[in-house]
Amino acid sequence: MITPAVKTLLISMTAVFLGQTAVALTYHQDGSNWIYEHFGLVPGLAVFYAYIWQPFTYIFLHGGLWHLLINMLVLWMFGCDLERVWGQRKFYTYFFTCGVGAGLIVIAAELLPMAWHHMPSGIPTVGASGAIYGVLVACAVLFPDRQIWLIPFPVTLSMRVYVSIMVAIEFFSELTSGTGDNVSHVCHLGGIVIGYLYLRRGSFFYNMRNSVSDWKQRRLRRKFKVYMQQRGGDPPSRPDRWVN
Repeated sequence: MITPAVKTLLISMTAVFLGQTAVALTYHQDGSNWIYEHFGLVPGLAVFYAYIWQPFTYIFLHGGLWHLLINMLVLWMFGCDLERVWGQRKFYTYFFTCGVGAGLIVIAAELLPMAWHHMPSGIPTVGASGAIYGVLVACAVLFPDRQIWLIPFPVTLSMRVYVSIMVAIEFFSELTSGTGDNVSHVCHLGGIVIGYLYLRRGSFFYNMRNSVSDWKQRRLRRKFKVYMQQRGGDPPSRPDRWVN
């Protein structure tokens, strides 16, 4: 059965899309442009005009029916298993961390060319794809050997291999597509990177803590070596009495 968090996301994003459609039917292209400009992710507006809600609200907007259906299908297929393992609260935290983090990466990628006096494109980014790619990465980490059937081909792949192929496709698509396919591959890659860092943050901090601990031990050994050299290699003298 569908899990509560995934169900809530499906309903809310579908409701937002229906609202988008109603506005487009009523106010035509001007209405759609207003929604995308104010609630999609436009880096120039988000940074210079303090539209600070955009890295969150862009997740709920979609550019068309197929865009919505594909994202919701993938969210239902893979998100439910994550929520069963993590619980509702942790799933929400991870989903929106990936989505908002992907949005921030899009902002950074769009504004970076300004250092070379190139203005950002101003094209809105919409969709939950960044967060959903984070969901795929989590499934590859938690369920690496689960088999995926590539419909309609009679081929099955492990979850780890499937997600690796998807990551490679997004990476090379970003290198070769430019702006011609109207797909924000940077957003997809951002969701992948943020999701992986979120999942591996414990091991990163663990390694950092071990490195600091090793450095302290090496420093203490050097100090003790200097101390022994100063005393001619003799051990510390035995105290005359012990004090409790």
